[in-house]
Amino acid sequence: MTNTPPRLFLSPPHMSGNELRYIEEAFASNYVAPTGPMIAKFEADFCAYTGFSHAVALTSGTAAIHLALRLLGVTSGDVVIASSLTFIGSIAPILYQHATPIFIDAHPESWCMDADLLEETLTDLTRKNIRPKAVLPTDLYGQSCDIEALKKVCDRFDLPLIIDAAESVGARYQGVHTGRGATAAAFSFNGNKIITSSGGGMLASDDEALIEQARFLSQQARDPAPHYEHSTYGYNYRMSNIVAAIGCAQLEVIEDRVAARRAIFAHYSRELADIEGISFAPEMAYGRHTHWLSVMLLDPAIIKKSPEALRQFLEAHNIESRPVWKPMHLQPALKHYQMIGGKVSEDIFARGLCLPSGSAMTKADVTRVCTLIRECLSV
Repeated sequence: MTNTPPRLFLSPPHMSGNELRYIEEAFASNYVAPTGPMIAKFEADFCAYTGFSHAVALTSGTAAIHLALRLLGVTSGDVVIASSLTFIGSIAPILYQHATPIFIDAHPESWCMDADLLEETLTDLTRKNIRPKAVLPTDLYGQSCDIEALKKVCDRFDLPLIIDAAESVGARYQGVHTGRGATAAAFSFNGNKIITSSGGGMLASDDEALIEQARFLSQQARDPAPHYEHSTYGYNYRMSNIVAAIGCAQLEVIEDRVAARRAIFAHYSRELADIEGISFAPEMAYGRHTHWLSVMLLDPAIIKKSPEALRQFLEAHNIESRPVWKPMHLQPALKHYQMIGGKVSEDIFARGLCLPSGSAMTKADVTRVCTLIRECLSV
């Protein structure tokens, strides 16, 4: 009988120890509904950490994007410019508003939205007398997009910039937290993120009115009255006090989690550096990549095993890995929308594999993965 090694998950939750204490405080106060002091603390602590002036805690990063788009007036027939190399949660809110996405390819160095392609696209749309309502780039796998370059283009065309920062809590851009300088930024605390509240998200901005309007809409848009009065419709998007309690404890250790993920990425890079045909996700000089997930690329001209063959090999050894996001313009539900470029995103998808990156991984865990990668690629 063989002993199966413990399963290595891609990015499991990593608790700090204080989560239960804060949950017990929430229970003791009897605030177990979508209100309570832990929500206020989580929002305040998040602002203190990121530098944003205002934030509202929500049920998901997708909810945060949805509220931002609605408050910017995005509606039926409008156009929103978005990254193609992203998760569907970034794009679905555009469709919730019955608007039309136009997808922009990734920059080959950052893997985030290409600012030059954005400018070309907006110039072309202007000639056609089409004015988009917003630009929505994604920070990919823990790397901030080039906010200054994108904002310069958006300012030229007088368009709001909403950063999908769901994957980049803890990332830095030019010394400040990612998302700063944009109209607003949406963050995620899903179970697989670098810190988690078991679920949940945050919409952050320096625009107080925008955040207060988002807070209002997130609570079913109930007007101030003794009865239930509604001058508009809203959503059940408010984070619960219990979930916020977990988030408060997780936020206390975010810098430790970033350091751990970066160390795991560096370990992978060192141990596999001698294998020709392997490369890793770049880190731009303008910021700090969290390496929420460690992403490896295989060159098919040198390495004959595909990323999928490697994924299956690792799975057979009880190790979870995952393909890079399939670009949105290749998704069956979205393939009829316009795509600008595409080759960069398609190439990253075709050659990429996300390796186990949980912040509780040991050096022995990383070495185990590397050893198996060598074994698979040498056959």
